[in-house]
Amino acid sequence: MTLHNMKWRVGAIGVVLAAGLASAGYAHHSFAAEFDTNRPVKLQGSVAKFEWVNPHSWIHIDVVNPKTRQHELWRVEGGAPSALLRRGWNRNSLPAGTKIAVMAFAARDGDRRASASDISFPDGRQLSLGNPTTEAAAAAAKRAGN
Repeated sequence: MTLHNMKWRVGAIGVVLAAGLASAGYAHHSFAAEFDTNRPVKLQGSVAKFEWVNPHSWIHIDVVNPKTRQHELWRVEGGAPSALLRRGWNRNSLPAGTKIAVMAFAARDGDRRASASDISFPDGRQLSLGNPTTEAAAAAAKRAGN
């Protein structure tokens, strides 16, 4: 292999790696850019689906809107599977039909999407959703009396 060919290959590999990292960075978001700490929501309902995916897990919750009495499907962001594993979760921790409640922060764009720090069950158990940014926002809201 000539020096020219080796430089070309190294350059091509660098371009591919840079493009991959740029797209991964674009896919991940800032909590403050997407969710509003001034819009806390309490969502109570049944798990419709639990997605064990990176970079964040997602819980789809069937919620009955208390004002309209209509069913709404909310998507609640949790931590990455690796963070959930450290807290005792696995991909089967929230089967469809499980009754849950979450305190969360709603999406800025008005979509039925939120980010939650923990989840509670009718029997009183609580589990962390492994999302450190949301946990910090929830702690700050509690200190402020919200």
